[in-house]
Amino acid sequence: QTAQVTDPFFTTRTTRRVGLGIPFLKQAAETTGGSFSIRSRLGEGTEVCAVFGLRSIDRMPMGDLNGVIRDLIVYHPDIDFCYTYQFNDQSFTLDTREFRKILGDVPLNTPEVADYIASYLSENQEETTGGSEISI
Repeated sequence: QTAQVTDPFFTTRTTRRVGLGIPFLKQAAETTGGSFSIRSRLGEGTEVCAVFGLRSIDRMPMGDLNGVIRDLIVYHPDIDFCYTYQFNDQSFTLDTREFRKILGDVPLNTPEVADYIASYLSENQEETTGGSEISI
């Protein structure tokens, strides 16, 4: 049930009695005037959407977001990710299902593919922002 996911005292883990990742993500997005939603369909997957107010004084520095997305894909090669980056009216999407169609049997966690994913994210972010320096 998706309502339980945002409860910090609910977790499916057996090693801890709390799960703070999703609740913290939700709070961080909403604190900046952004939004958070989660939708899940049995057998289809789960979509998590966190929108952050870029210029909000309450937005925490997000660090190397491209590196986090790359690591999620590389360290979880059996999970499909669809990541959309939007800046003003421009955006790009990285969808691992599309990568899999092109790569066939080549795993997403091979070093060459991991390097390509990093470049893809960086180049598309720069193109989306029009080369504007933004601190994320």
